[in-house]
Amino acid sequence: MNIEGPLIGLATFLIIGVFHPIVIKTEYYFGTRPWWIFLLLGLGCIAGALFVESTLTSALLGVTGFSSLWTILELFEQKERVRKGWFPKREKKK
Repeated sequence: MNIEGPLIGLATFLIIGVFHPIVIKTEYYFGTRPWWIFLLLGLGCIAGALFVESTLTSALLGVTGFSSLWTILELFEQKERVRKGWFPKREKKK
């Protein structure tokens, strides 16, 4: 039996689940300014996936990398959701 497929599926589910609150918290505290951090993380993970011999590790790096790149889009969409009032806006301290 090959367990790698189900492990990759479970890990993908968990990675996407972790990025969801990261998007919300990042936009709340920092706005869209840190988008470039997700770009670097994404590109780094994808590059790393190319050079790792383990299929499982390479797949997880790839999923993390592309999830990080997708986070850039979600950050800007989250900004729009906040503007529409679907999520709370952080009030500036006086």
